[in-house]
Amino acid sequence: MPAAPESLTPLLRQIAAFSGVGLVAMVCHYGVLIALVEVFHAAPVPATLAGYVAGGLASYWLNRRHTFESDAPHAQAGPRFVLVAAVGFVITWALMHLLTQNLAAPYLPAQVLTTLIVMVWSYAAHRFFTFGKS
Repeated sequence: MPAAPESLTPLLRQIAAFSGVGLVAMVCHYGVLIALVEVFHAAPVPATLAGYVAGGLASYWLNRRHTFESDAPHAQAGPRFVLVAAVGFVITWALMHLLTQNLAAPYLPAQVLTTLIVMVWSYAAHRFFTFGKS
């Protein structure tokens, strides 16, 4: 198999790092979601939003350090991260509400689909806006 072009290698490394960080954030998110729904009998939509916040906290620190290797000051990157996360939060709410409330989908498959959509949004927004070179 031919080697990846030189310009593609950093991008592939970044996507791999983002995926690894995403797994850690997903464990936080899904752990809170499942615990709230299964143990505390919370409704799936508020439970997933609480999980989203837990995963988001892990995501900021790990993506800043490992994925984007950003040296942007927290005063710049922090508010940008919050803005991107807020959009992801609204997307999560809307999709989970639609899927679980309107379409009566089981909450975990609905969350998997929602996660995939929000992941694409988050990677692009963080790469070019949150941690991009200003």
